[in-house]
Amino acid sequence: MPKPSHLKTNSPRRGGGTSHPSRGRRRQNQRIESLISGRRPESAIDLHDPENGEESPGDNDDAVVQINVPVAMWDFDHCDPRRCSGKKLARAGLIDDLKVGQRFRGIVLSPKGTSPVSPADRAIVEQNGLAVVECSWAKLDEVPFSKIASPHERLLPYLIATNPVNYGKPWRLNCVEALAAAFYITGFDSFAERLLSCFGWGHSFWEVNRHLIEKYRTCHSAIEITEMQEKILVDLETSYRQSRVTIEEDDWLAPNPNRAVDTPANHDDSEE
Repeated sequence: MPKPSHLKTNSPRRGGGTSHPSRGRRRQNQRIESLISGRRPESAIDLHDPENGEESPGDNDDAVVQINVPVAMWDFDHCDPRRCSGKKLARAGLIDDLKVGQRFRGIVLSPKGTSPVSPADRAIVEQNGLAVVECSWAKLDEVPFSKIASPHERLLPYLIATNPVNYGKPWRLNCVEALAAAFYITGFDSFAERLLSCFGWGHSFWEVNRHLIEKYRTCHSAIEITEMQEKILVDLETSYRQSRVTIEEDDWLAPNPNRAVDTPANHDDSEE
């Protein structure tokens, strides 16, 4: 699965590469998850069918969107075929399999990218399409990234997963979420929605990430995307700290249940 994005700067990299997150990053992710916990919309309830554990694509759609750009993946068979979003897209005829060593001239979402996908990539997507590396988060070291050839490798900026396995977790997007995110950021909304429509939970991705995606779409370059991502993370950290202060203040104001409250009714009448 594609890893999140961060340009190579002096600050710690947020998701690029194959290393495990630092203790500080894990703590920040836990804080962010605590902020969004309980916000899961009712529409995010997962619908399952007996075969795939997912909702089947609608067969009665009168006007099904045709994705007229190449969509592809390198699939390393790390995931359960019944739950793999990439394989489900393949069964629906919405994505092509690429062989290791096969070149792809469009945008490739890969943890080896050095810059995030941005609206500036729209022309590349329009002409040559979008591809993703379909692999397990736990087996990134087994992927021969050197044999995945593309002149346009990209990372993803900070977004929140809404798939049933990693719901609410920052960065942990699966294959279809990654493709949809890149399509949304580059302005191909209908393509993103077509891919997500294959999953009962798919519409939740936009509902949860809309405020982030709309901010990224105001950017004009990968550098601006990175700057916007940094601002979003700082705002989230500030919001978390403020919420903790409020909770602590409420705790101090709460009466002690182990101590009787001194009220006029507790005084003996003889003292009046």
